Amino acid sequence: MFQLNPETAHNLTLFGLRMAERMRVLPLLMGGVPSDPVEILGMKFPNRVGLAAGMDKEADTVSAFGQVGFGFVEVGTLTPRPQPGNDKPRLFRLIPQRAIINRMGFNNHGIAAGVENIREATRFNGVLGVNIGKNKVTPNEDAAQDYLACLRAAWPVADYIAINFSSPNTPGLRDLQAAEPAARLLASLKSEQANMAAETGRQVPIFMKVAPDVTDEQITELSRVFLDEGLDGLIATNTTLSRTGAENSPRREEAGGLSGAPLTARSTEVIGAFASELKGRIPIIGVGGIMSGADAVAKIKAGASLVQLYTGFIYRGPNLIRECVEAMKAECPVNS
Repeated sequence: MFQLNPETAHNLTLFGLRMAERMRVLPLLMGGVPSDPVEILGMKFPNRVGLAAGMDKEADTVSAFGQVGFGFVEVGTLTPRPQPGNDKPRLFRLIPQRAIINRMGFNNHGIAAGVENIREATRFNGVLGVNIGKNKVTPNEDAAQDYLACLRAAWPVADYIAINFSSPNTPGLRDLQAAEPAARLLASLKSEQANMAAETGRQVPIFMKVAPDVTDEQITELSRVFLDEGLDGLIATNTTLSRTGAENSPRREEAGGLSGAPLTARSTEVIGAFASELKGRIPIIGVGGIMSGADAVAKIKAGASLVQLYTGFIYRGPNLIRECVEAMKAECPVNS
């Protein structure tokens, strides 16, 4: 697969997983993952390792990823209207650095198509997160309407909804992470969450996904916003604009977010800083540069309750899921 164009390899991998799942051979091919159950915000996770958003953009491979061994799967980012994303090429491997640069740009078929795909995932019984964003053409002053439209559409099928306002690949999106716009957006989402809960009789927690490039001051300000507005959960972190750890790569000048091993330490640092501010009142999903079981353990010890994989999964495959589950179970027992 690494001899192919990265985006072609990505699409072929997902196609292969879907075929294997339909033939019901994935459990035989993948082997088992130890049980390490945990309950967070009323959701019961069979283990603490999830698939990060960005891998299953169209939510059409959910059942397959569940059978690979992930304790939960987060799909998307899905936007209100379909959009093609940025021009190709837009995905680059930095193999010596065990990293990826992407500038995909929320390419997806839209929230309605994503929800329909989720409804067809009849053999998935795990925890499902739906990651949502705004369309590129939507100005920031109208962004809340895009997020609200996606929240309403995803509500019947999501176990939790993740707000992506930190991707570096949609122009101006990270401006929403400033304290004032973040507070306005979260207040709108929490109001609609209450309306939907009253209307449907089910609760769907809201998570927000932050960038690793936030300053200490921003972490303090955002933590105050999250606590004041009643955020349910935090995902830390998205990809980075920094090229620290990738300075020697010929791909370092490519625009987009960097993920993988160069992000490991910074992501863990940001998790720890938010955990210190939030003091256990808001659970954190730790993501960013988890390339080994030890990296997952470090995220948990920094203050995360769950972890997610993306780039590490590309480089190491399903064995990384098992390694992370076993390491966390041994060094960070759920009831410790």
